[in-house]
Amino acid sequence: MRRRSIFLLFLFLFVPRAWADEFVAGTEDVPLMPGLKPITGSALVFDKPEGRIVEAQAQGALSRAKVQSFYATSLPQLGWKKISADQWQRDAERLTLDFRGEDGHLTVDFTLSPQ
Repeated sequence: MRRRSIFLLFLFLFVPRAWADEFVAGTEDVPLMPGLKPITGSALVFDKPEGRIVEAQAQGALSRAKVQSFYATSLPQLGWKKISADQWQRDAERLTLDFRGEDGHLTVDFTLSPQ
């Protein structure tokens, strides 16, 4: 836990401002891609002994490929390891991105859960 706190402090101090301005609702460690706007009221957060569960949605006039590219670049710098094009893992947590809609009218579902 102490390691994670030090890591988050490092992120707060040294991560570029474009990343630190906004995070996915319910998280403090998953950046919200510029161009995506949170869907008000979509965030659900549960803390369990096994870990946290977060579900949130954001939408924007972006393409799936651009969103995937943003997270493929930014998440590894935050300690996330790529499992597949839309799944990431860090410590005992898994982040999944699900896409709905068409390019230009995209909704992204973020799910963070214990592995």
